Amino acid sequence: MHKAVFLAGVALAATAAHAEPSREAKAFGARESIQGISLSPDGKKVAVLLADGARGQMLTVSDFSNNPLKAILRNAAGTEQLDYCRWTTPSRLICHVSMQVNDAGTLIGFTRMFAINDDGSGLKRLSQEPNSFRALNIMQSGGAVVDWTGDGSGGSVLMTHTYVPENTIGTRLANDKSGVGIDLVNTVSLSRRPVEQPRTHAADYISDGIGTIRIMGNQGETAGGYSSDTISYSYRKRGERSWQTLGQYRVGMDAGRGFNPIAVDPTLDAVYGFDDADGRRAVFRISLDGNLTKQLVVAHPEVDVDDLIRIGRQQRVVGASWVTDKRRAQFFDPELAKLSAALGKAIPNLPQIRFVDASADEKDLLLSASSDDDPGRYYLFHKDTRKMEEVLAARPELANIKLATMKPISYRAADGTMIPGYLTLPVGSDGKNLPTIVMPHGGPGARDEWGFDWLAQFFAARGFAVLQPNFRGSSGYGEAWFQKNGFQSWRTAIGDVNDAGRWLTQQGIANPGKLAIVGWSYGGYAALQSAALDADLFKAIVAIAPVTDLETLRTEARAYMSFSIVDRYIGNGPHVREGSPARNAAAIKAPVLLFHGDEDSNVRVNESRLMRDKLRDAGKKVELVEFKGLDHQLDDSAARAEMLDKADTFLRASLGM
Repeated sequence: MHKAVFLAGVALAATAAHAEPSREAKAFGARESIQGISLSPDGKKVAVLLADGARGQMLTVSDFSNNPLKAILRNAAGTEQLDYCRWTTPSRLICHVSMQVNDAGTLIGFTRMFAINDDGSGLKRLSQEPNSFRALNIMQSGGAVVDWTGDGSGGSVLMTHTYVPENTIGTRLANDKSGVGIDLVNTVSLSRRPVEQPRTHAADYISDGIGTIRIMGNQGETAGGYSSDTISYSYRKRGERSWQTLGQYRVGMDAGRGFNPIAVDPTLDAVYGFDDADGRRAVFRISLDGNLTKQLVVAHPEVDVDDLIRIGRQQRVVGASWVTDKRRAQFFDPELAKLSAALGKAIPNLPQIRFVDASADEKDLLLSASSDDDPGRYYLFHKDTRKMEEVLAARPELANIKLATMKPISYRAADGTMIPGYLTLPVGSDGKNLPTIVMPHGGPGARDEWGFDWLAQFFAARGFAVLQPNFRGSSGYGEAWFQKNGFQSWRTAIGDVNDAGRWLTQQGIANPGKLAIVGWSYGGYAALQSAALDADLFKAIVAIAPVTDLETLRTEARAYMSFSIVDRYIGNGPHVREGSPARNAAAIKAPVLLFHGDEDSNVRVNESRLMRDKLRDAGKKVELVEFKGLDHQLDDSAARAEMLDKADTFLRASLGM
C-alpha cells in the first residue's frame, strides 16, 4: 500500500445546496476530535488520531513535553478510514484502515494494515496481498492483530492472514491455500512467518496475550453458501498443539446463544466469555486444562453484564461492567479497583472512568473521564508518583457551551410494564409544557445509557426536552425483555416508544401539540412505524438512515455472507408487511424529514428513497436529504451540521414554534 493512498481524497458535500448551519449545529455536529489514542510501551509518548476538517483524519504524536502534537500522517477525506493506530515499539505504530467499494451496486468492504515510524517515515504495508493476476478471489480482510506482544521480541505481533488461492496453470509457485491463518510479523523488519496454517472456515482466533494461540473458532456455510449461524470453538491445553472441543456459539444480531469466548488468562489457564445466567448475559470462566470447569464470575439480577474490562498490551481481563441506571463496574484486580474508586473521587464531576491504554509495565495509565454534561477528557496517570495530567479534551468545540444533564427515569407502558429511559431537559428549564422529542435508539439489539449524547444535547440546547426509551426489544435487560427482537416484536417495541410520548404529555413535560419523534437506523424505523399504531401522537417525524421495508432489508442482505443470520432475524409472517413503514405510508399524518448517506452498507439509501416515494404517492409531506459518499454514521462534520440545522428548522416549522 503506497503512502499516496492515504494522502489522496476530495471532501464531498451534501447533494443539496443549503444555507450556513447555525453555530450550535456546527458545534454539536463536529465529529469527536479524538478518534483514537494510544500510549507507547515506555509510557513516554502518545499517538492521537484526530478529526481533520469535515471528513479527514490526522495521525499525531506527542512526547508529553511542551511540544504540541506533531502530525505524521494525514488522511484527507477520501474513501479510506483510519480505524486505529497503536504502538508496537516506542517509535513504531500499526494502523488499521478500512475502505468501501461500490461494485455494480453492491458495497464491498476492505481492510488493510500498515506500519509507520513516529516521525512519519518508514510507512510499509503489513497486509499480505494476493497475486492479482492469479488470484481466484478478492482479499477483503487485510488482517487484524490478535496479540500485541508477538513472541516477546520488540515490534512483533500476531496477526491474521487471509489466504486467497491462485490459478496454478503454468506455474509451480502459485498459492493453493485458502482461509485464515496467523502470522508472526515483525513491524520493524517486516519479517513474517506462519504460526497457524490457514483453515477454510476459521472465523476467530484468541491468543493468551503472550504469544500463543489458545482458541480457534470455525464457522461453516449453509447449503446456500452463506455463513452458518454457529461458530464451533476449539482450544489447546497449555504447551500442546492439538485442538480439543470447547463448545458452540450461535451467532445473532442480538447477544447470541451459548458460551462466547473473549479473552484467555494465561495465569489462570482459563478463558473468559459471556453466556446465559437465568435469562441474562453474564461473565463465565472456563478452565483450559482439559477439565473445562465452568465458573460464574459476574452476573446481575436485573440486567446483562455486557463488557469485559481489559488493560495493557497483553489485554488482560481486570473486570466487567453492566448498566442499570448508569454503568457500573466490578474489578477483579484489587489495585485497579482501589484506583478506580480514588479516581472517581479525584474527578467528581466526571464519574465515567475508562482505562484506555497502559505502558508495557502498566505503571503509566491512559484513561478517559466523562459524564452526561461533559463529553470528556483524557488523562495520563503515573502510578509511581500518583500524579495525573490532562492530555486532551474529546470535544473542544463544546468547551464554552453549557450542556444539559441526563436523568434516568421510568414510565409505565400500556400493559403496566415499567420502561426505563433517560430524560434530558433544556438548561434552565422548569421541565413543563416543552416542545419534546422521543428519540428511540438504533439496533434494535442495542440500548441507550447514561452519558454524553451529541444528538440529544443538540436538541436540548435548542429548547427541546428529549426522552430516550429503552423499549422492549432493546438489549441489556435479558432475553425476556429482548422479546423476539424489535422487528418481529415490533408491536411491543413501538408500543413502548409511543407510550413514552403519552407519558411525557401526562406528566406535563411535553406540550401535546409540540411532540415529535427523531431516530437513527432502527430508531428511524421506529419513528416512521410509530404512526402505524397511533398516527395522531407525533406531530413531526425525523428519520436518519432508517429501515423502511423489512423485505427490502432482507433482499439487501442476499449479497453478503451474513444473509442467513439477517434472514432469521427478520423472520417470516404478517409482521414483515405490517411492520414495514413503507407499506403503511398512508397511515402517516405528520410531515416527514429523511436523511441518508448514499454509500450506506448497513441500510441502503434505497430504503429512504422508497419511503419518500410511498409517502408522495399517498399525498403526504416528505423531504429526503441525501449525502454523497457517506455511510450509515454520516461521519462528516459538515454533513452532520447541515442535518442538525435542517432537522431543527423542520421541527420548529412543523410544531409551530
